[in-house]
Amino acid sequence: MTHNNTTSRYYHYSRLTLAAVLTFTLLACGGQPPEQASDTFSQRQAPIAERIDYVVESPHGDRHDPYYWLRDDDRTAPEVIAYLEAENEYYRAYADRYEPLVQEIEEEMLSRINQDDSSTPLRRGEHWYYTRYEEGKQYPLYVREDDQGVVEVIIDVNELATGHAFMSVTNLSYSPDFRYVAYFVDTTGRRQYELRVRDLHTGEDLPDRLTGLSRSVAWAQDNQTLFVVENDPVTLLSTRVLKHRLGQAAEEAEVVYEEADNTFYLYVGNSTDQQFIQIYLSQTVSSEIWVLDAHQPDGDFTVIAPRERGLLYEAEHINGRWIIGTDYQAPNFQLMQVTHDAIGDKSNWQPLVPHSDDVFINDYAVFADYLAINERSNGLLRIKLLPWDDFSNPRFIEADEDAYMMRFEWNIDQFTDTLRYMYSSLTTPMVTYAYDMRSGEQTVLKATEVPNYDASLYVTKRTWATARDGSQIPVTLLHRHDFVANGEAPLYQYAYGSYGSSMDPFFSSSVLSLVDRGFVYAIAHIRGGQEMGRHWYEDGKLLNKKNTFTDFIDVTDHLVNEGYAHSEKVIAGGGSAGGLLIGAVANMAPEKYLGLHAAVPFVDVVTTMLDETIPLTTNEFDEWGNPKQKEFYDYMLSYSPYDNVAAIDYPAILVTTGLHDSQVQYFEPAKWVAKLRHYKTDDNVLLFRTNMTAGHGGSSGRFSALRERAEEYAFMLSLLAD
Repeated sequence: MTHNNTTSRYYHYSRLTLAAVLTFTLLACGGQPPEQASDTFSQRQAPIAERIDYVVESPHGDRHDPYYWLRDDDRTAPEVIAYLEAENEYYRAYADRYEPLVQEIEEEMLSRINQDDSSTPLRRGEHWYYTRYEEGKQYPLYVREDDQGVVEVIIDVNELATGHAFMSVTNLSYSPDFRYVAYFVDTTGRRQYELRVRDLHTGEDLPDRLTGLSRSVAWAQDNQTLFVVENDPVTLLSTRVLKHRLGQAAEEAEVVYEEADNTFYLYVGNSTDQQFIQIYLSQTVSSEIWVLDAHQPDGDFTVIAPRERGLLYEAEHINGRWIIGTDYQAPNFQLMQVTHDAIGDKSNWQPLVPHSDDVFINDYAVFADYLAINERSNGLLRIKLLPWDDFSNPRFIEADEDAYMMRFEWNIDQFTDTLRYMYSSLTTPMVTYAYDMRSGEQTVLKATEVPNYDASLYVTKRTWATARDGSQIPVTLLHRHDFVANGEAPLYQYAYGSYGSSMDPFFSSSVLSLVDRGFVYAIAHIRGGQEMGRHWYEDGKLLNKKNTFTDFIDVTDHLVNEGYAHSEKVIAGGGSAGGLLIGAVANMAPEKYLGLHAAVPFVDVVTTMLDETIPLTTNEFDEWGNPKQKEFYDYMLSYSPYDNVAAIDYPAILVTTGLHDSQVQYFEPAKWVAKLRHYKTDDNVLLFRTNMTAGHGGSSGRFSALRERAEEYAFMLSLLAD
């Protein structure tokens, strides 16, 4: 097993004397004392991390990891902070060369944002609720408005952010009588939340504060009882459901459910009709749901169907029955139904919408007279409507573009004929529609305003790349209308390819700063996602994971061969598990890319998956494999980016992370960069930027987040100028 407990970590830290730390600092500054270091990047030496032998043990052999010392779970070790800061200084010195370009792109991005924008209002009780931004402010205001137009600010996140480098307020949940709002606050980016409750009659927070939580919550109908999820303080896994009554001390919260299997995620929520509290338990290949009458918060939870390995399901309640979405004998999912008094055994489920080999059921919404299905077919996300009294006559909501996405917006009223949905493409900013399911008429509720944008100047299209095994990979493209496919353009290729998460082609005003400078932007819908159905995911995980990487490379070859890109002007990017993709591609086909951007990359696959104290590890054995089993150990080791760094030429690489990342720990990219510096044989730049006050999602403020994106795009453009 891996030696990574606190004692052994600090044992290695104790070997780094103060002299060693100072020596490291001098190396990071090119051998000069920091105050005398030259501001000229060409005179700087890249930070060189010390190599300290450390043995990572496993049942299948030991591996030596000389950069393991960069792991500090407390994020306070001076030698670790020194290394990260040295890398940041090195990055800053390089980026200063094109700072005017960063500012230019940042200003462009800002010019395409309606700074005083607001979300689509949603009717709840006697008010319309929405989110509003004010010009010049980093964070949103959560507000409500009555029928006389009187606006009340519920929470001003800008006020809460005062004194904090990071501020996230999420998952506002209103009591059934709309007197209280429960909300979650994260001030580090670690995604460990504090529950707060605000009284909307007084505008003040109650004394109630619960900490160490995930961000899910459910209200009972008594308007006094909340159900929340507590996380394990070490692994950060969601482990226990707590019942808290307003006014109680935090330590008096009652444990009503505790999950013993550390491979399951745990959530709580309300059914759409608010009649039930639901406990959701899920892992990659199985799930389980427990329900409780929301009018009886002191009652007992009942299971809809006991967990079975290989059985996934979700459930929505309407008029005394549960509509079940499940993969039971249906890889692309089917819909079934069961009355509430017959829950407890899946043998009581009755067929409703059958399985299709060609259509994947992505989501569904239930109404009194209609069933709406958000389905994937031919790689696109569209909406189908079925009247309960006549399933033989489905209706599809039509689209005019070749590549687009449709998905449900908030639909909380089951007794309406109006479906709210969102539509977007790479050229169409997000539009929210109200669709009359009876007449087929639709109304625009909100069309996102994008200043300084003319859609007629751009084209989005779909092309198909042939993978090396013959599979057809959909690719969505965005380019200027006057673009000519003559093989001269630079290309920015993006993908994710894990967890069955599909990269739907929705509008991003930021990427226009690349496209307006001649880039073709491509989203590669590679295996590991779910764009082409469940098999697309199954063919890109576990022992099929390498298909994800080779698909991406084959898409690059296709786009170059078809004239969409110059072979020496291809830049690729991805984040998190998409960063794993970028790291693998860097080792497998470095010659095909001018530059790479790996954001919060999951690159140390084997060591991380051997360590069950690291968040997400145990939950993901069915995604990557359990390396304690030799078959998976060998396979994961064969593609893990950190383990396969070699003495070869790499392209220019920018790696970005957040010190407080709870999804992919900062030390994975830190170690990867250190190892790349040691082995790579090229003179191409390798940059590592750590946001010292953020987590997995980067900066929390909308403007600071744009600044980070501008820096990343300027890095890409600088490679073309070098």
